[in-house]
Amino acid sequence: MVHVEREGRVAWVMLDRPPLNVMDIALLHELGRAVHKLTVECDVIVLRGAGPKGFSAGVDIRDHTPDRIEEMLGAFHGIFRQLWRADCLSIAAVHGVCLGGGAELATFCDFVMAGESAQFGQPEIKLGCFPPLALVTYPALAGPRAALDLILTGRTVDAREAQRLGLVTQVVPEGELEAAVRKLMDELNQKSHLVLRMTRRAIWQRAGFDFEKSLHEAEELYLKELMRTHDANEGIRAFIEKRAPVWQGR
Repeated sequence: MVHVEREGRVAWVMLDRPPLNVMDIALLHELGRAVHKLTVECDVIVLRGAGPKGFSAGVDIRDHTPDRIEEMLGAFHGIFRQLWRADCLSIAAVHGVCLGGGAELATFCDFVMAGESAQFGQPEIKLGCFPPLALVTYPALAGPRAALDLILTGRTVDAREAQRLGLVTQVVPEGELEAAVRKLMDELNQKSHLVLRMTRRAIWQRAGFDFEKSLHEAEELYLKELMRTHDANEGIRAFIEKRAPVWQGR
């Protein structure tokens, strides 16, 4: 489900779970193991999705149930913690659908290269939930106003709007996505990777972005408050049962 191709100190990591590369717990654990290994051995990691439909439609909703949620969130957020602490750079190559946890994963990368077909969104609010990682990163990347818009409405934006909001680095014609990623890597490889890594950390530190603390607080809110409400569990059940949710405001 996770395919890795190595080109020297560059790793191409592909999510491959057709048709929309939805990430279940098994895939998250597999991706976490791959990232753990590659962040030590590589200078650059490129994340992409298999198939024509998109990068990823997010984390499997069936893994949001009370008996699975803690394992899922631990495995999912563990990937971000590894990328945050890593001594390597990350690039997301995004085409088509990029929603929910898929959008969180892509936009967390240092560079987000998007084909013109890319569509970004956080639809969790429609299920009575919120995306903990996006709560932390979107205000820093796009600003509080845009974060409120995207997370509270759950709307989907195209690649150009995502770029305008600060979630995407560059938008390229669909057939040129891989070439654009390789051009970026060539530019990075002409520079000192040691200095690139130090500069990356310095930029976030100067921005006052305390990722570890903020993510922990979002996790606590999600697990200990949100997931104990009727509405959050009702939204997930309704999605699985393919019916309209009945909200009770509690």
